[in-house]
Amino acid sequence: MDIIKTSYLADKVNGKLIGPDKEISGIFNFLNTSKRGDAVIRHWIDEKGVEIAVSKGVSCIITQNPQGNAIETAKKLKFPLIITEKIELANAFAISWAVENFATDSIRIVVTGTNGKSTTTHMIYSILKEAGYNTYTNTDSKSEFNTLIDPIVSKQIAEFPDKIEAMVVEVSEVQGWLGKLMKNHASLMTSAIDPNVVVLTNVALDHIGLVNSVEEAFDEISGSIKALKKPKKTIAVLNHDDPLIRKMENFKGNDTEVIFYGEGAAVESKAEGIFYEGKLLIKKEDLPFKSQHFIQNTMAAIEASLSLNVDLKYIKSAVTSYKPLKRRFNILSQNPLIIDDFAHNPNGIVVTINSAAKITKGKLCLVTAIRGSRGDPINLANAEAIVKGLKGLEKGTNFNLIITTSTDFVDKANVVKNSEKDVFLNTLEKEGLSYIFHETLHNALKAALKSAGKEDTILLIGAQGMDPASDVLRSID
Repeated sequence: MDIIKTSYLADKVNGKLIGPDKEISGIFNFLNTSKRGDAVIRHWIDEKGVEIAVSKGVSCIITQNPQGNAIETAKKLKFPLIITEKIELANAFAISWAVENFATDSIRIVVTGTNGKSTTTHMIYSILKEAGYNTYTNTDSKSEFNTLIDPIVSKQIAEFPDKIEAMVVEVSEVQGWLGKLMKNHASLMTSAIDPNVVVLTNVALDHIGLVNSVEEAFDEISGSIKALKKPKKTIAVLNHDDPLIRKMENFKGNDTEVIFYGEGAAVESKAEGIFYEGKLLIKKEDLPFKSQHFIQNTMAAIEASLSLNVDLKYIKSAVTSYKPLKRRFNILSQNPLIIDDFAHNPNGIVVTINSAAKITKGKLCLVTAIRGSRGDPINLANAEAIVKGLKGLEKGTNFNLIITTSTDFVDKANVVKNSEKDVFLNTLEKEGLSYIFHETLHNALKAALKSAGKEDTILLIGAQGMDPASDVLRSID
């Protein structure tokens, strides 16, 4: 493992070193889990944090926001404190350092885009595991590690129990801190990972307030393909069905090969299932889920795996036996059919409503939570997406809509503000869409169950306030 000095690290993260120049003999870590010799990365630190670091034998702290008497305490205790203007530079360096020291010979894949990142990442991970690779991924059931704005990924890479032969890393397409955009996040983190393959899913508007147009989202996402390093031979796997992703072919370097998936590509979907080079690869009935966005994610994962020369038998086996991440169009019950999906931005909401409506035999009951403490613009956009999704259903499709603020489950960071509730409900009323409102998630779900017959479908969508829904349903049963 390479040992670096605090002066070198300060230079690499465009930071200022306060205190002595010391060797960093450990890994990049959080303060609470740090060990002797580790370098701690924190968005902010106060004098108490500095004192804890000193007591644990930490090599240094890198922070963007020293608070209280942090600087004075570091000077007094002769402890290295690095202050950077952009904490993301520290985390990017930490990832790059971890890859170089613990996964330098690994195959590396980056997945980014507005929707489908987690499922695509996890499916590629499943395929590579099936093919026998010791594989690391940062995607879990809640996608808590895909932001890359703290040292969790570098820590996980350094502490991986086996030799890492392959890495599949989900990169958030847009990231912010304290309400401000961390510009070029996807580009910075892709560059740090230095991948062999980049997979781009789609471009849609999310994270409103950080980016306020599809064009801004496009700029951030395209940074991932622009970041592919020369002269290394790399591959960009692009969604041919998304016109904005198709445009990103123009950003490839001379050493990057572009491979499309989707209509007209080698991997495409038809009524019968997923095809590869004109031949049926996986029948539709053999897919774990048949929703359009799941099929899109599956095609991306298949094409990415093929670009790495993974044998078709491992791909077919992994896909047909795939167990999806939690809240990715999960079927919770059959009679009535209950579907639970993370859809939490406009594009995802419309697609998920359409997918659920296509498989329901009776009425569609949509239950969703207003997003708390996320601002009026995203709730306005989400309400408009619900209107678009429900009004766009085939003529004769019966539906009802239940809205909640999940006051019985959300924590302080996710409480729905009055303005967020007003803009959401007023949008529905303005568009003439009838709804039932319940403050608690428990009562909203109870009402949905009471209204649904055996042939009906209950669709649960949204983030934060809808996350506990499956557990609540079990308690009602």
